Amino acid sequence: MLSESQRGAPPQIDALDGTETLVTVTIGGNDAGYVPMLFAAGLPRAVRSAPLLGRRIRELLDPSARYVALAEAGGALIDVGREIRLRAPQATVLFVDYLTLLPATGSAPPLREPELTLGRHMASTLQQLTADAARVSGCGLVEAAAASSDHHAWSASPWTTKFGFPLPRRPAPLHPNAEGMRAVADLVVAAAT
Repeated sequence: MLSESQRGAPPQIDALDGTETLVTVTIGGNDAGYVPMLFAAGLPRAVRSAPLLGRRIRELLDPSARYVALAEAGGALIDVGREIRLRAPQATVLFVDYLTLLPATGSAPPLREPELTLGRHMASTLQQLTADAARVSGCGLVEAAAASSDHHAWSASPWTTKFGFPLPRRPAPLHPNAEGMRAVADLVVAAAT
């Protein structure tokens, strides 16, 4: 967000020019490999052991690699918050943590218990890192994770898409759906007013 281009576009931070009144930030999950880990965990064993994919999948499912990635994400979140405050000093800056993806207890097929445990750990750690970054960098916090705890992907009324394979013109798996985006928008409006 601060220094790397994405798909040929300049770093996202360059979009700020100081005239902003509201900036929202939801980051860290990709850096930590949160959704990629959950997606890899749900792949069939035959796909998980394929020569071309197997190494990357094993890395995504390695708890120690995820712990290292989470630790690195914490400092990056703080850096982003501080830089946004510098570039948009008049703006209300709100960190928005991730919507809940996994049930707090029980199963979430096709995920197995070790991956569920790791996923729950990653979710709670990202939630804490986001809160810490908001506090340290002088930004606000929108607690989407807490608000969505009963709306995980396996619930009767999910705010995220369910696990599945990505298909053209369909929302990405384990990402916010329309209900989730409306709920987050309502939370942001409430926090900004």
